[in-house]
Amino acid sequence: MVLDGAMGTMIQRYKLEEKDFRNDRLKDHPYPLKGNNDLLSITRPDVIKAIHRQYFEAGADIIETNTFGSTTVAQADYHLESWVYEINFQGAKIAREVADEFTKNEPQKPRFVAGSMGPTTKLASMSPDVNNPGYRAITFDQLVVAFKEQAKGLIDGGVDLLLIETITDTLNAKAALFAIQELFDEMGKQIPIMISGTITDASGRILSGQTTEAFLISVSHAPLLTIGLNCALGASALRPYLQILDEKAPFFVSAHPNAGLPNEFGQYDQGPQDMADQVEEYLKEGLVNIVGGCCGSTPDHIRKIAEAAKKYKPRVIHSAPVEESI
Repeated sequence: MVLDGAMGTMIQRYKLEEKDFRNDRLKDHPYPLKGNNDLLSITRPDVIKAIHRQYFEAGADIIETNTFGSTTVAQADYHLESWVYEINFQGAKIAREVADEFTKNEPQKPRFVAGSMGPTTKLASMSPDVNNPGYRAITFDQLVVAFKEQAKGLIDGGVDLLLIETITDTLNAKAALFAIQELFDEMGKQIPIMISGTITDASGRILSGQTTEAFLISVSHAPLLTIGLNCALGASALRPYLQILDEKAPFFVSAHPNAGLPNEFGQYDQGPQDMADQVEEYLKEGLVNIVGGCCGSTPDHIRKIAEAAKKYKPRVIHSAPVEESI
């Protein structure tokens, strides 16, 4: 299946100003809001819906909600902690409406909505202060509360699954999984969970130091639909780590890499065909079940990836559950 591409990259094309991030309720908010893209689900839903539509038209089966930074932890930067539930609910509602619209028109190709849950702006297992390595900016319990509120808004808004993505600290991810499971127990219902880590350098480790296999083992207690990798190094550099997941993961595997590496201006120069050619190597080897794009990718990139995906069969799970293999 095909996941969508970058939301932020597409929002940049609209060249929005401070007024676009405000409505009547926020007109007197005393802090700057420009750049809080998740807020656009409330203040400029037309923009977010248009982006979702472009990705579906490009061939995506799954779109992500515009909620990557929609926790109280991240929204604290804008002093909008009290808006978190509404931002998630509206982000999910908008995506749901567009998905249902496309499914109604093409019932043979149902569309799905993934609730995007980013890593927050604080890490639970690493200190932001080089002079105080024992310091932590946030606790596990605080993260659980934040992720739980986010997941509640996404589920109430109608997502089909939850996607914990761009994981740089596995402890943050474990807090998200704990929060989601606690919420499932309270709600008496469950939806599928995707989880996606980020390899940050050529050593093949996520920022908090775990290898791909260690990351897999650390989260395999959860009833995951998929485990995967996204962001960071670009498509070709992710391939060896996807091979590890293919060999060892008892779940489906996903990948949504960046469109190459950013240039000196922070922009992504890799074209749609080049990215699709690199992603096609995953498909030839049967490494993935879901593939899409992260930073720098656009509907044009997703269109080329979707065209390539049509030619191959998805990965077949051939690993035993982790506890059986240890």
